[in-house]
Amino acid sequence: MGQPTHAQNWWRSAVIYQVYVRSFADGDGDGTGDLAGVRARLPYLAELGVDALWFNPWYLSPMKDGGYDVADYRVIDPAFGTLAEAEKLIAEAKELGIRTLVDIVPNHVSDQHPWFQAALAGGPERELFHFRPGRGAHGELPPNDWPSQFAGSAEPVWTRLPDGTWYLHLFTPEQPDLNWAHPAVRQEHEEILRFWFERGVAGVRIDSAALLAKDPDLPDFVEGRDPYPYVDRDELHDIYRSWRTVADAYDGIFVGEVWLPDTERFARYLRPDELHTAFNFSFLSCPWDAGRLRTSIDETLAEHAPVGAPATWVLCNHDVTRTVTRYGRTDTGFDFATKAFGTPTDLALGTRRARAGALLSLALPGAVYLYQGEELGLPEAEIPRDRIQDPMHFRSGGTDPGRDGCRVPLPWTADAPYAGFGGEPWLPQPSGWSAYAADLQAADPGSMLSLYRAALKIRPEFGDGPLTWLPAPEGVLAFARPGQEGRLLCVVNLADTPADLPAHSGLLLGSGPLDPQGRLPKDTAVWLRG
Repeated sequence: MGQPTHAQNWWRSAVIYQVYVRSFADGDGDGTGDLAGVRARLPYLAELGVDALWFNPWYLSPMKDGGYDVADYRVIDPAFGTLAEAEKLIAEAKELGIRTLVDIVPNHVSDQHPWFQAALAGGPERELFHFRPGRGAHGELPPNDWPSQFAGSAEPVWTRLPDGTWYLHLFTPEQPDLNWAHPAVRQEHEEILRFWFERGVAGVRIDSAALLAKDPDLPDFVEGRDPYPYVDRDELHDIYRSWRTVADAYDGIFVGEVWLPDTERFARYLRPDELHTAFNFSFLSCPWDAGRLRTSIDETLAEHAPVGAPATWVLCNHDVTRTVTRYGRTDTGFDFATKAFGTPTDLALGTRRARAGALLSLALPGAVYLYQGEELGLPEAEIPRDRIQDPMHFRSGGTDPGRDGCRVPLPWTADAPYAGFGGEPWLPQPSGWSAYAADLQAADPGSMLSLYRAALKIRPEFGDGPLTWLPAPEGVLAFARPGQEGRLLCVVNLADTPADLPAHSGLLLGSGPLDPQGRLPKDTAVWLRG
């Protein structure tokens, strides 16, 4: 039930399930997912076969950005439960062989955080943030011209206070950036890490991990400047080496949200004394194209090889259009800039490709992150405009549908109100949502859930060994991995015509049936014993 053979290195080949608590399961009937709901569904997660759970922020928060505006890291938001419940959840999951990862947001805090409230009152806590006088004759201009990380250059990153000073926020005004040059900021975060490691968590996901350190002069933005004033600065590595010392004392691990085009600089974060793993965004956004996927896989493995770190693979998360929908569109890649209402989608095609994509990602060397509901084949929901809550929609002037479509509460029981989620969900479930319910899929051997359960049961055979590409026709991906009982093969057909299978001794699993001639149909994947 999920425990790797080598417990010490479990994270190198783990399947980690992402829990967006607000939409997972509602235990108290108020329409918001909570820790009680997760605890009740732990047997489901154990049967699915995952090794760990990664929780999006569950801390006290005004929820101006889905919990990524943290007011107190040591308090669970009352909408989700209590610290005692979190401790029970961590312990109960561990009894089932499932580890827990929590999310840390070190770049910024909520504007309701006690530090920032004291800073607004003029206290010495201002040194913990980036407060500056404005430019211009009367300080009426922002201190610099940095572009926002959240909504593009049109969104300001400075907010002026009544006393005339400005404060920096790379994201929203409700998320003031911390000053990581101040020792109190470093000390506080190391204590937060210890707080959660002592409560039994196995690891920490680091949000916006490359943004923490800023050029102390806060100079104007210049395209191509090296070093960049607030991305991937060398000072970050000293911070993460210090964090690694904390984690090692508890056998804890880190996964960083590090999105950098420079592969050599990306790999620096994964040196043996820094982060254990980092998210792989090139694979997540890659279109359903054999050549592009192979390039993404090769580049990912190559950039991890020099530091001996395992790659990570993910098809979807809480910010990204769900796989079934994305793969059913003309443009099968993902880019925030191209999101739009009413994009035509062939869900049958997308589902077929998502099934094949699941076997592809799960056969690759490294760790896999599985976003809740992907195992049910959920499509992206189009939320009625008057029910959208994501701030990305409003900051776009209403043109961007936002991220709510992949955050719709899960369907558990087909014949129960709200598909068994609990009370009336905080986001509306589309009509027909109950057809995706977990109880229906558990009873159907051909369902997406059954495919994931079968794949996760077999996957430990692949281990963490290397990948070798095999000769294959154009449009077909075929590779071998050393298994525990001989060589294992994965073949994925992205071409327009059926493909012959390589020599093999047995079929382990397929995303769909072979054709009558024993060939692999288009948009289908198989695992074979070599």
